[in-house]
Amino acid sequence: MARLTRAESQARTRELLLATAKRLFLRDGYHATTLEGVADAAGFSKGAVYSNFGTKDDLCRTVIDAVRAEQVQAIVAAFAGDAPDEDRLAVFAAWAERTIGDPGWTLLEAEFAIHAARRDPALRAEIAAGGRTWVHALRLLLDEEARRRSVVLPLPADELAEALLSLGIGLGLRRAIDPDLSPRPLPQAIRLLLDAATPAP
Repeated sequence: MARLTRAESQARTRELLLATAKRLFLRDGYHATTLEGVADAAGFSKGAVYSNFGTKDDLCRTVIDAVRAEQVQAIVAAFAGDAPDEDRLAVFAAWAERTIGDPGWTLLEAEFAIHAARRDPALRAEIAAGGRTWVHALRLLLDEEARRRSVVLPLPADELAEALLSLGIGLGLRRAIDPDLSPRPLPQAIRLLLDAATPAP
C-alpha cells in the first residue's frame, strides 16, 4: 500500500477529526464537547485539533455547516427528477418526518446559535449567513416547483422561503422536546401554498 503524502495525511487527519467532532457534538452538545475529548476519541493530540481548527467555535461551525450541506442536498434530491408533483411532495414529507426535530442536530444548532449571539458578533454574523443560505436554497426550490407546475406563487418566493424556514425551525425545536409532534404542518404548508398559486400567464 502506497504511503500517504504529507498533504494526504493532513487531509485524512482533518477528516477523522471532523467525523469524530460531528459524532460528539451531535451526541453531547456544544458545551459538553471539548477539544480534548475530540482529540482523544479520534486518537490524536489536542495540537492536531488546533492545527486544523483554530478554536472550538471553528470546529463546531464546520460541523454544523457540513450537516446543513447534507440536509440541503437531501431536500434538493427530494424535489429533483421528473416524478409527479404529489410524489415529490411525498418524498419531502418523508424527509421532514426523518429530520425535523432530530435531537442532535436541532439542539446543537440552537445551543450554538445562543452561544454565538451572546458572546461573538462575528460568529453570530456567520450563523446568520448560514440561515440565509437555507433561505436561498428554499427559494430556488419554490421557484423551480412553480415553474414545473406552470403557476405563480401567492407571495414572492424569498418571503415564502423565510416563512417556511421559520416554521421548520419552530417545529424542529418543539419536536426535539416533544417527539410525538408531527412535522406534517411543513409539507402541508407547502402543498397549500402551491394549491393557492395561480396559473402562469
